[in-house]
Amino acid sequence: MMPPQRIKSIQSRIASSFVMLVLFTALLLIFISYRLSESAVRETAESYTSELINQVNANIQTYITGMKDISLATMNNPNVREYLASADELQPAELAMLKAKISEYFHSIRVSRKDIASINIFGAGGTFISDRADAELNPYIVLSEQPWYRQAKENKGQTVISSSHVQPVIKGEYRWVVSLSRELSGVNSSNGLGILLIDLNFKVINDMLSKLDLGNRGYVFVIDRQGRIVYHPQQQLLYSNLKTERLEQVLQDKQGGFVVKEGGASRIYSIKDTDFGWKIVGVFYENELVDNKKQMQLSFAIAGLLCLGVGVLFSVVISRNLTRPIKKLQEKMMEVEKGNFDIRVPVGHSREISGLARSFNVMVLKVKELMDQIVIEQEIKRKSELNALQAQINPHFLYNTLDSIIWMAESKKHDEVILMTSALARLFRASLSKGREMIPIATEVEHITNYLKIQQMRYQDKIRFTLDMDRELYPYLTLKVLLQPLVENAIYHGIKNKEGPGTITITGRLQDDRIRFQVMDDGIGMDRSKVETLLISTGSQHSRNSVGIANVHQRIQLYFGAEYGLSYTSEPGAGTNVTVLIPAVHPDEWRSMEGDVP
Repeated sequence: MMPPQRIKSIQSRIASSFVMLVLFTALLLIFISYRLSESAVRETAESYTSELINQVNANIQTYITGMKDISLATMNNPNVREYLASADELQPAELAMLKAKISEYFHSIRVSRKDIASINIFGAGGTFISDRADAELNPYIVLSEQPWYRQAKENKGQTVISSSHVQPVIKGEYRWVVSLSRELSGVNSSNGLGILLIDLNFKVINDMLSKLDLGNRGYVFVIDRQGRIVYHPQQQLLYSNLKTERLEQVLQDKQGGFVVKEGGASRIYSIKDTDFGWKIVGVFYENELVDNKKQMQLSFAIAGLLCLGVGVLFSVVISRNLTRPIKKLQEKMMEVEKGNFDIRVPVGHSREISGLARSFNVMVLKVKELMDQIVIEQEIKRKSELNALQAQINPHFLYNTLDSIIWMAESKKHDEVILMTSALARLFRASLSKGREMIPIATEVEHITNYLKIQQMRYQDKIRFTLDMDRELYPYLTLKVLLQPLVENAIYHGIKNKEGPGTITITGRLQDDRIRFQVMDDGIGMDRSKVETLLISTGSQHSRNSVGIANVHQRIQLYFGAEYGLSYTSEPGAGTNVTVLIPAVHPDEWRSMEGDVP
């Protein structure tokens, strides 16, 4: 019987070696911390908390006072007073000019104060002036039902500061703000003539409070006089009931703070009231604040040096055995970085290193296979793109077209010469597509339209065509020169050999997340055996059109997958119908995949 194999686990060796070190260090630090901080923590926490909250209160008070000063300046503005006093008596042109001046005044204030989201006046008669001339009221809200509006009406000209909320008043905007509102009255009347609303960017308060240093877990939050949260660093957790806060106790407190015992730790709440009804609350954890820092630092340094000495002794011995196989694996990885994918790492050593070596070998093998596959696919793509280029620059088509232009010029058919030359120029301009393989469907439609016009002029009454494309397809992308080989095949193998004129019908439809093109002709058709060979590329040159069709089919599948491509139905004497199926690719989607959009 063979002896059981010893399991060499890095994790078990590290754990067994360093548990004693960590335990020794923790006991030493806990003992020193307890003796030094027991009598100083409470006094330090309360003093520090009070000073910090007073500073925050002063900052917020200054901030809100500045907003109130802006509201007073707005009320005393001559244009605003004139608007409130005599809006109903002014002519429309005068009223519009006055509103424009007020809007410009509001805009200048907002530009100078980045902390202001918007300034608006809502007149008693339903009128509305904003700091932006193009602002529109949200038609889906009732203004009088907004809390800040009701409170401003109830306070009869006194300033009202709301808690943080989403402001839906302006159409298309849903900003997180704190609202300052007050009712406006005329110079000689106490009757309310409108409501002034100043929305303050909540981000200003958030930035002001989130940067405070209150220890690792300490924080500051703000509530209004009704106990609603104005700011909390974990506001979403409160709204979803994943975290609770002692709001009732904060509202009822008259002493400026209280202490909450939580097991062996204590939370210290320090509360400061503001002049406008908010309560600023700082929360500290007692065990994070120690006054005697220098003594603590010295004690920690001595203890740390002792632990470090022991740790170094352990780590030198252990790391020497652990890092040797890892360094060997690193050397093999560097070889792979240089392009050598024939590297194999011997499997051995500890369990983790053995697993890592096996995974590395599998990864290198897979990477090599993928690179070989990519090389093959890229070669196929280059050949397909070359075939597409040859399809769009068909010498026979170009020669025949130029011969037709020369013949019409000699026959003094100047209008036809101009039309055919223009169509040929547009055809090649559309086919160039700045070197991109993917182009908008609108460009492909323009390309095939010009191609058909040229063929129609060459063959006179022999060819008729109908183009029926959904306009919604035009922004989507497709492979360039997708339809030309199909139409060319329909002309030369379907209609050209038919007695009398023939018709080609091209349609395009969006179906869910796919695009379906159809090219139909009423030519001589094909038998089943011919249809079955159309999509097979043999590389022979005797049937250039069939090669072009197989190339189109192959290009589609290379770019989009095997579920897309061409399908043919045809019967002798009954015409041919080819269906092209591609995915609906929007330019934004192609940008994320390829980094370039036509």
